[in-house]
Amino acid sequence: MWELFEHRRVDRQLGKAPREILKRYEKWKDIARLSGPPGLRLIAGFHDEALSGPWKGYRSSRLGDQWRVVYRVAAPELAFYIESVTPHNYRRPK
Repeated sequence: MWELFEHRRVDRQLGKAPREILKRYEKWKDIARLSGPPGLRLIAGFHDEALSGPWKGYRSSRLGDQWRVVYRVAAPELAFYIESVTPHNYRRPK
C-alpha cells in the first residue's frame, strides 16, 4: 500500500477547483494508494507522463482537460509526494 503526502498548498488549490475535479482527484488518490505508479499508467484518461525542464523528476496526471496533479514518486519508500493540483500551469513555485 502506497502512502500519499500532500504539500500544504494543495488544500488551498483544491478550494478553487470545480467539484468534478475534486471527485477525480479523490479517485486518483485511491488508485495511487492501491496500485502505485503502474496503476495510474494503466488508466489512459489520466495521461500520466514524466515532466522535463525545471520539473524533471516529477510526473503529471490529468484530472480534466485543464487540471493536473503534479507529483514525485519515492519508490523505495512506497510514497507519492503531491506537489500541486493546478489548472495546467507548470511554472515551478518558489
